[in-house]
Amino acid sequence: MRRTVSSRFWALLLWAALPAAAQTGAKNGEWRAYGGDLGNTHYSPLDQINAANFNSLQIAWRFKTDNLGPRPEFNFEGTPLMANGVVYSTAGTRRDVVALDGATGELLWVHGENEGARGTNAPRQLSGRGLAYWTDGREERILYVTPGYRLIALDAHTGNRVPSFGQDGAVDLKQDDDQQIDLVTGEVGLHATPVVAGNTVIVGAAHRPGGVPKSKTNVKGYVRGFDVRTGKRLWIFHTIPKPGEFGYDTWENDSATYTGNTGVWGQISVDEQLGMAYLPVELPTGDYYGGHRPGSGLFGETVVAVDLKTGQRKWHYQLVHHGIWDMDIPDAPMLVDITQNGQTVKALAQPTKQAFLYVFNRVTGQPIWPIVERPVEQSDVPGEKTSPTQPFPTKPPAYDKQGFTADDVIDFTPELKAEALKIVSKYKLGPIFTPPVVSQPEGPYATLALATAGGGTNWAGGSFDPETHIAYIPSQKSLTSLGLVPPSSGQSDMRYISGSAAPRTGGGRGGEGAGPGLTVEGLPLDKPPYAQISAIDLDKGDILWQVAHGETPDNIRNSPALKGVNIPRTGRPGVFGVLVTKTLVIAGERGTFTTPSGEKGAMLRAYDKATGKDAGAVFMPAGETGTAMTYMLGGKQYIVLAIAGPGFPAELIAFRLPG
Repeated sequence: MRRTVSSRFWALLLWAALPAAAQTGAKNGEWRAYGGDLGNTHYSPLDQINAANFNSLQIAWRFKTDNLGPRPEFNFEGTPLMANGVVYSTAGTRRDVVALDGATGELLWVHGENEGARGTNAPRQLSGRGLAYWTDGREERILYVTPGYRLIALDAHTGNRVPSFGQDGAVDLKQDDDQQIDLVTGEVGLHATPVVAGNTVIVGAAHRPGGVPKSKTNVKGYVRGFDVRTGKRLWIFHTIPKPGEFGYDTWENDSATYTGNTGVWGQISVDEQLGMAYLPVELPTGDYYGGHRPGSGLFGETVVAVDLKTGQRKWHYQLVHHGIWDMDIPDAPMLVDITQNGQTVKALAQPTKQAFLYVFNRVTGQPIWPIVERPVEQSDVPGEKTSPTQPFPTKPPAYDKQGFTADDVIDFTPELKAEALKIVSKYKLGPIFTPPVVSQPEGPYATLALATAGGGTNWAGGSFDPETHIAYIPSQKSLTSLGLVPPSSGQSDMRYISGSAAPRTGGGRGGEGAGPGLTVEGLPLDKPPYAQISAIDLDKGDILWQVAHGETPDNIRNSPALKGVNIPRTGRPGVFGVLVTKTLVIAGERGTFTTPSGEKGAMLRAYDKATGKDAGAVFMPAGETGTAMTYMLGGKQYIVLAIAGPGFPAELIAFRLPG
């Protein structure tokens, strides 16, 4: 890619001079942040691609990642960036960084790090979710976190490390973290991208899935800010407070001293004008058993606003007290400007696994609509001490099914429903926040729940249209079996871990915690839609429309038990993200189905953003694994996303109109 130094310089200078705006979408036809902007709206005002021509999209280029790393990757969750005509992305099983020509996909440079045993032991491996871009109008840098938890700064022109950053271009994130972490085996890493705002780089922390933790003691997921030029640590926020810090008294029996996790493994959002960063914090050690960490446990499952320059807490709101449902807060808070009583309000909208959209004034932390504490069922698990109440938003209403009752079982035919009811009779059922149970061979095997663990909205988060003030929230139904069993000898020092005493009769569908027997005749135990998109008016707090997303899976369409039954499009489960443009909502399907012509693949779908009606679809050889982005280059609008799947190594695929 050739351009004169002077034109590139002036383009960078113009960009750097633009006022910061967190919630207005991607600017100038580019895509310089993971979520389009620092407010994670996933919005672009581009409109060359629209409902009239979406079906005419053609593949512009494909970038295969097979040879990046020692083996192919099959789960590419990244969203690439585009600045000054260059597409930047992480890719491959060692999380290399690539720079591509935005028009052709040609590889311009590649940077890789072989971290040896440290990388092999990393809790968060593969290519991750992407990287960050920074410029001061003269210099351009790419920043990313390696699987081994090191922050790397690269020259965006060459892919070489920036020698003046950290130690030869790298900051070891396992050091200077206010705790001792083994440099090779310490359980901390990150899939999300670092966030760059002004001259500050913010880095979160992630751990292994916590259903079967090795110990009640673990690395703490602190959040830090670094100087983008030097790599010097500027601040640290203790997500588990230290003695004397705010929130320490919410941890009983000194459990704050040994409990870990409570990281920020999702994307972080920033409002540069307010000078505030917004941290979506996960739950502490033990996804389904909290007996070793009594108390409400700040800042577990809490949205925390901190000062961008100092890391000092400005406000917080805990969404789940003493969490035992693996609800976490898995995705970026969306920074949105909405209208209330005729006035513009700077707000924050947080999608969640529990399918609630929590909306706050992002300056003060006050809920836009009341959030009320309601009594919930208490746990009878020995040693557990659950919170007597949990917060319930009064608006917007839940945008996907929560809890699980007999009314939620599959009812395509009376026979299937009867068999499903027979299966669930061995489980505990109830509304949201029904606690897990100790699994018994005679029953209950577990608590069945939707909108927990792998359900609702996960790491891909939502999107927002700054013109109409409508949020578009993806979600999936993932029926989870919340059962607890004592660990076997040497497995863990926890009193209980995730598990089931149920007979092994078949595989469940869903995330960690899904148990056996959660299918009927090979079909999901629960009703569709299995994935959907909800349009929510954030001025009023109302759901405007909902649409099933994804063609009906082959196992449902071809099921002998459903022969002669008309099944509407069910949607397909899986984590997927949503891109919003001037007129469209765009999302790829997760997984694959068989087309009428016999091809196995998935569709990139467009919906009319005002009505949710289908506005076009184009075929992809594999399902979406990373949220789509869009940019304009050479007079052409491109849509680029990551695709992958079993037997299909990961790649980036770019679409544009013909001609």
